[in-house]
Amino acid sequence: MPSPTIIVVHPRENRRKCSVEPLRQHSDFRFWTFPERGTESLQGYVRLGIGGPLLSEADRESGLLVLDGTWRLAQRMEPSFADVPVRSIPVWQTAYPRVSKVFEDPLTGLATIEAIYAAYVSLGRNTTGLLDQYRWSDQFLEQNRHLLASG
Repeated sequence: MPSPTIIVVHPRENRRKCSVEPLRQHSDFRFWTFPERGTESLQGYVRLGIGGPLLSEADRESGLLVLDGTWRLAQRMEPSFADVPVRSIPVWQTAYPRVSKVFEDPLTGLATIEAIYAAYVSLGRNTTGLLDQYRWSDQFLEQNRHLLASG
C-alpha cells in the first residue's frame, strides 16, 4: 500500500477556493502548510510537477507529494522540495475556469484536485470520492473520458 499523499499548501492559498480542501476528510491524505514540513518522511515519494518523466509502473508504490497554490506560489515552493524526484502526468484538459488576467497559467496546468485524480488514474489507484465535492467534476471527467477508458 502506498504512503499517504502529502499536499503542501501555500499559506496564501485561499482555502475557500482550494480544490483539495475536501480531501482533509480522507485518511489517505496529509496536509502541510508551507514552509513547514510534517512528521512524515519524504523518502520513497515523488513530486507531481511539470517537466519530469511521466508517472510509470515504477512509481506505483511511491508516495505522492503535491504542491498546492497558484502557479506562481507553487513555483516558489519547488526549491524547498528539490530533493523529491519530479514526475509528470499525461496531458489532461482542465475544467477549472481560469480567471487571472495578470499571469498566464501553463497550457497543461490543472487544478490541484484534477492533477491528483489524473495521477491516481495513471498509477491505478482508487479514485473513489476524490472528485465528490469538486464543482467541475462532471465536465472534467467528460473532457478526459478517453484517458479514463485507457487508464
